[in-house]
Amino acid sequence: MGESNVLGEQNTPQPARRVSAVVVPLLGFIAVIVGLIVAWNNQSTSFGWFAYAPLSDTVFIGNGVAMVSQGTQLGLAVTVVGLLVLAFRAGLAIGRRSR
Repeated sequence: MGESNVLGEQNTPQPARRVSAVVVPLLGFIAVIVGLIVAWNNQSTSFGWFAYAPLSDTVFIGNGVAMVSQGTQLGLAVTVVGLLVLAFRAGLAIGRRSR
């Protein structure tokens, strides 16, 4: 026993930071940023259609119709996966801390 130890006190070294403790949140953050960039750059979608309604006197106006391109959908999906990774890692860190 050393002079600085009190009876019953154990001086255990702290475990080294694992690589996954840094890499997983970093990958999640990168996925969020890349997903947002992809979704933002693909937000303009050109589309059109032609319909013939000879007996109708009313004009169809599609209010509230949102057309989302596949690039925007992919970007949003990558963003959601990145947010899920960050939420999982935060929950894991909070769960380990409260023990």
